[in-house]
Amino acid sequence: MTKKQLEESTEYLKSKGFDSPEIGIVLGTGLGKLVDAITDPIVAHYNNIPFFPLATVEFHSGKLIYGKIEGKKVVVMQGRFHLYEGYDFLDVTYPIRVMHQLGIHRLFISNAAGAINLDFKKGDMMLLEDHINLQGGSPLAFKNVSEFGDRFVDMSEPYDVEMRQKLINIAAREGISLQKGVYVSVVGPQLETKAEYRMLRMMGADAVGMSTIPEVIVANHLRLPIVAVSVLTDECDPDNLQPVNIQEIIEVAGKTEPKMVKLFSELIKEI
Repeated sequence: MTKKQLEESTEYLKSKGFDSPEIGIVLGTGLGKLVDAITDPIVAHYNNIPFFPLATVEFHSGKLIYGKIEGKKVVVMQGRFHLYEGYDFLDVTYPIRVMHQLGIHRLFISNAAGAINLDFKKGDMMLLEDHINLQGGSPLAFKNVSEFGDRFVDMSEPYDVEMRQKLINIAAREGISLQKGVYVSVVGPQLETKAEYRMLRMMGADAVGMSTIPEVIVANHLRLPIVAVSVLTDECDPDNLQPVNIQEIIEVAGKTEPKMVKLFSELIKEI
């Protein structure tokens, strides 16, 4: 990755009308409906953006969408990139750097995850308070990283405290159940064994997924305040583990999605 590549990607999007967005939003598996709230949308397909990776997962559409939500300019990633698709950490996080170049001041992230904390249920949402990176690498581990920011990035509070509190208040006001916890990210794409779920619970994880943490690390590198919410699509109880049904996971995400859209829309209104 070079600064010139980033500049080319950014200039292409500016030429399409992507004008100084304030907020970047990354939509996870089954969570594409937020784009329906965007007014005056401008769409750029990933395969047309210079140096952008291509989305390969069939239920991830590959579009960057610019417009307004609650009167604020946003740029939304509909379809994200994962290590399990064969991308590397620089590919996965490249869009975050492009959105930052476009001018975003804040980043919202959503994902679908499995509930490891047995007090959490399928269909719940979880606000990320902290995370554990089990993906075996870092998006900052490349030779010329210092051209883009500090090599050594503090991660003592990776998720913005002020936006987290606002989301907690919004959830309480709107009568939306919002759990809080620690997210662990693994490579995938296989799901976990019973022994692995037990290990993750012992490590202190409340939910497990295959995304988000690389983007969060890069956002911290760029000093972008982040808030992230998981939609819990299955219950990972090793003593009562059922075979996974990906279609059911997508359906659960879809049913819970209106609540997540409400949370993010209200947060956009308040910041």
